[in-house]
Amino acid sequence: MLALSHISLQTKLSQFDIYQKKTYNTIMSWKIKIPTKVGKQVIKLPKAAQSALLLLIRDLEKNGPATGGGWKNYGKLKGMTADKRHCHLSKGRPTYVCCWEVIDKELKITEVYYVGTHEKAPY
Repeated sequence: MLALSHISLQTKLSQFDIYQKKTYNTIMSWKIKIPTKVGKQVIKLPKAAQSALLLLIRDLEKNGPATGGGWKNYGKLKGMTADKRHCHLSKGRPTYVCCWEVIDKELKITEVYYVGTHEKAPY
C-alpha cells in the first residue's frame, strides 16, 4: 500500500510540473535582440530619444510586440512579409522612430532592426 501511494504521489508531482511549465511559459517575458548595427544607431540618438527607446524596450519585454503603452504612431507595417512594427520615439524635427520584427511568437523573440530618423526608416 505504501508503494501505491508513492506512485500516485509521483504522478501528481509530474502533473504539477507540467502545469508549472505551462504557467511559466505564459508568464515568461519576451527576449529583445538588439544587433550591433542598431547599438551604433542608438549612440547617435539624442538623450531624450535614448530614454524613450529604453522605456519602449522594457515595454516590449513585458508586453510583447503589441506593447502595452500608448506609443505615438504605433502600428504594424503593412505590405511586409514578416510581422514588423514601429512607433515614434519623439515628436518634432527630426522625428525618431524604432522598428522591430517578431522573430518567433512561440519562443517570444523580437528583434529591433532600426532606430533613427523617420526619413531614413526602412519602410
